[in-house]
Amino acid sequence: MGKHGIMNSIQHLIEIALKEDIGPGDITTDNLVNADTVGKGVIIAKETLVIAGLDVAKQVFERLDPKITFRSKFKDSDAANDGDTIAAVEGKLRALLVGERVALNFLQRLSGIATLVRSYVDELGSARVRLVDTRKTAPGWRVLEKYAVRMGGADNHRMGLYDGVLIKDNHIAACGGSITHAVERLRTRVSHLVKIEVEVSSLDQVKEALDVAADVIMLDNMNIQQIKDAIAIIDGRAAVEVSGGITRRNLKQLIDTGVDIISIGALTHSARCVDISMRVSLS
Repeated sequence: MGKHGIMNSIQHLIEIALKEDIGPGDITTDNLVNADTVGKGVIIAKETLVIAGLDVAKQVFERLDPKITFRSKFKDSDAANDGDTIAAVEGKLRALLVGERVALNFLQRLSGIATLVRSYVDELGSARVRLVDTRKTAPGWRVLEKYAVRMGGADNHRMGLYDGVLIKDNHIAACGGSITHAVERLRTRVSHLVKIEVEVSSLDQVKEALDVAADVIMLDNMNIQQIKDAIAIIDGRAAVEVSGGITRRNLKQLIDTGVDIISIGALTHSARCVDISMRVSLS
């Protein structure tokens, strides 16, 4: 997806979120605040966190008041401490009150992902292994959630089904249980520039994937000894990715096995929203 497509995706998501929240109108704000009243707000971290989503929050307010000002001394990927003012916003008071929850929802969710990811990255230290996400994202939020993963310091796996070949267990089943058949069929249908990754769950499947020259072999839900055995068999003939059942507690064990890539769905699907608030006042 190009930059233009990404921007359209984000703007569409903001529009959906605002329509969902505002509906036909904010019956509290519209009846309490004059349309021309100006206000200001400060967005505050209520815990230590890694920031992601500042520009999305800004776009929420700009959608409600194009003349609004949004300033921050931070940038996405920066760490903020409990009590830090993440951003200051000023403009029509109605826009601040109406947009507050939606802007915070984006900021809290994306910063939550970035914060969780950073904790994994810190655990990896200087190890030469790539930490990546998966497609386990909230529907419609993939572009943003994968952006938050990068702000946390990890990398993205494929964005969707269109930008990488990954033969999973159900694909193998659809090809009669044969990895060889699946890989050979794909090689006649995709560009020679496209790498082929195969998901395996046994050492026999590792050998079959090697025999058909898979570029990347994903070891799915294997224990540490199985991973070590698989890496010995692969012996540098393919890149090795591990996935399934990975936590911060066993990261260092995985590093010691010599894997190339560690993919973790929990980076997105299990991240909690961090605590961020907004305080509004008259200018």
